Amino acid sequence: MAIYRRLYCHGGCYFFTVNLANRHSQLLIEHIELLKQSIRHVQQKHPFYIDAIVVLPEHLHCVWTLPTNDMDYSTRWRLIKSYFSYHLPYLNDEIYSDSRVKKAERGIWQRRFWEHLIRSEEDYRVHIDYVHINPVKHQLVNRVVDWPYSSFHKAVKQGIYDANWAGL
Repeated sequence: MAIYRRLYCHGGCYFFTVNLANRHSQLLIEHIELLKQSIRHVQQKHPFYIDAIVVLPEHLHCVWTLPTNDMDYSTRWRLIKSYFSYHLPYLNDEIYSDSRVKKAERGIWQRRFWEHLIRSEEDYRVHIDYVHINPVKHQLVNRVVDWPYSSFHKAVKQGIYDANWAGL
């Protein structure tokens, strides 16, 4: 069994990638309201700030900042995934393995997620830009502004980005 080493930092700012088990699914955008509800539900008990987020059909990227006295992002992701899975109707394309069946897990999410501790202002900017450009990178849209499931729109309203940022 692999041992995963995670870097925990009180009040840290992190970039995350979280994937569905079925990488050909449209589940996250088909159930975007449930995903938002799952995140809000966890934020009420375990606060964190979402600096940036983009939800793609089968994965999401985000940058979070944790409270100064907290470093437990793993619990937050476990709770978000659990809430989403519990409230999602059963699907025909869920991926079950003997291991998942033994643990009474649904085959919705990949068990792991990828995280990166943001270490500088430049690192922060690069990861925020990466979050927002991702729908273009995956050829889901031609312009960042055309993807509805992104914090890019909020950043435009705040004057952080121009609506035509990275546009063609």
